[in-house]
Amino acid sequence: MRFNAVRRVFHQAVDLVAGFVLLASLVWLIAAGATWLARLSDNRTIAALRADQDVKISSDASAAVIFARAGFLLAHQRIDETQGLLELLARRDDQKVYRNLLFNLGNARLRQAFVLISNGDLSAAVPFVNLAKQNYRRALELDPSDWNTKYNLDVALRLVRDFSFGQENEGDTLPASKQLWPDMPGVPEGLP
Repeated sequence: MRFNAVRRVFHQAVDLVAGFVLLASLVWLIAAGATWLARLSDNRTIAALRADQDVKISSDASAAVIFARAGFLLAHQRIDETQGLLELLARRDDQKVYRNLLFNLGNARLRQAFVLISNGDLSAAVPFVNLAKQNYRRALELDPSDWNTKYNLDVALRLVRDFSFGQENEGDTLPASKQLWPDMPGVPEGLP
């Protein structure tokens, strides 16, 4: 009799543990299925964006989808819209994607500046170069060892020099109305 009571308690315990394991497995399976469906949806959205389809995304989209949308916008020279996505990524925890978008946005702005420079509009190119430098510097703050970003920042710095304007008491200074040289390099005017 005592053996049957122990056996009954043992079977109840086994049934309880088996039920708990089954329930935990079911919860895990549902969570894994939801994750799989979300990634499948993300992959479809990314594929559509890469196929040059203008797919709108929500503000709670994954970092990969935001990056793909930004790539689409940059390819269509819609840089102002990309800036909003950059700010959205800044609030996320994925610094690698954020850094890559900063780099790509800096490249797009530098390309705009090169188009303006090749058209001879040097003064209009200066703001684009300065914005590209800001993007490259922010990207280098996140990854100081990125050689491509360093190189592109060097190119931008050679196009438009940075001057520290806070050192007015040091050395000889010119009045504010006279520039020592223009911001953009070009063909000098006048006699040598």
